[in-house]
Amino acid sequence: MPLAHIHKALTATQIIANLAKIDGWRLSGDEADLAIEKIFVFDDYYKTLAFVNAVAFIAHTSDHHPELTVQARQCVVRWQTHAVAGISLADFDCATRTDALLA
Repeated sequence: MPLAHIHKALTATQIIANLAKIDGWRLSGDEADLAIEKIFVFDDYYKTLAFVNAVAFIAHTSDHHPELTVQARQCVVRWQTHAVAGISLADFDCATRTDALLA
């Protein structure tokens, strides 16, 4: 998929349609701060950090970086595309790849 297509801001209808395809993700924020986010819960701190490192690898390989809020037994992952001040297909692609870490 060409990068211009991946990083184009999605319409509200497109966002809702894509959100319906991924389990547990929700909209967060509004306007230029709009993002998709999900809370991941783990048994212990070690598993949380292992997950964070795996998400960091996804971010590095896709050159698309989420906001991560890390606590001892959970991590909130928040994807948005700053370049378009909204949500793009890249965010949904990375959310799908994040979910696949625990599949």
